[in-house]
Amino acid sequence: MDGRGLRIWALDGIPEVTPGDDLVRLIGDALAEDPDGCRDGDILVVTSKIVSKAEGRVVAASDREDAITAETIRVVATRGATRIVENRLGIVGAAAGVDASNTAEGTVLLLPEDPDASARRLCAALRERFGVRLGVIVSDTLGRAWRLGQTDVAIGAAGVHVVDDLRGATDTQGRPLAVTVPVVADELAGATDLVKGKAAGTPVAVVRGIGRLVTAAVDVPGARTLVRTGAADMFRLGTDEAYTAGFAAGREGQEPAPPLA
Repeated sequence: MDGRGLRIWALDGIPEVTPGDDLVRLIGDALAEDPDGCRDGDILVVTSKIVSKAEGRVVAASDREDAITAETIRVVATRGATRIVENRLGIVGAAAGVDASNTAEGTVLLLPEDPDASARRLCAALRERFGVRLGVIVSDTLGRAWRLGQTDVAIGAAGVHVVDDLRGATDTQGRPLAVTVPVVADELAGATDLVKGKAAGTPVAVVRGIGRLVTAAVDVPGARTLVRTGAADMFRLGTDEAYTAGFAAGREGQEPAPPLA
């Protein structure tokens, strides 16, 4: 952390976003009018909904179930009407990220097609406009396995380190840190949701005081690198689904095979 603390505030002045809007201009104008301005080392956390709206990722609400199916790569678990799936971004969550909140009546939103690319476009253009080194995180709300409720996480990032790799350093007792890799992009996304809220109409937040995470280059490993898929996914099925697959394999006297993507 730089200086003596971290400041996070919601950015006012961003109007309702519609398909085709110039998100760089809207966010840039709001930054220009903000009393605290835009400084070197700032990080902007942008709610994915306004990115989706600007990019035209809007479908009719009557097509929501079809949209979920189209965005799904693999079903992880089904509980009643809720489908927990892996979507085309590799993210595991409810309804493949298809969302009916904070969108026009009769429509639902898909996640941005490539949130890292969206973040890179925003980051590069805003750096050029303001002449400062800043980072951009695109956030979305997800539930967590074995935890109640939801929190915001990073689904796109540019110009910022998404993890803070502390392996090789030592703790306060001098012991080596072997596995400590805080996912700072997710931590910042969750922190900014405290000031953005879900119904306040402030979809962008500014984080100041942790400029050491901001990189000189825009095109650095993004949020897609945070997703565990394939062999790295240690929890590929819901509990009931895994039990059913294991039971069926046991009846046949076979080792349960890993589920196919």
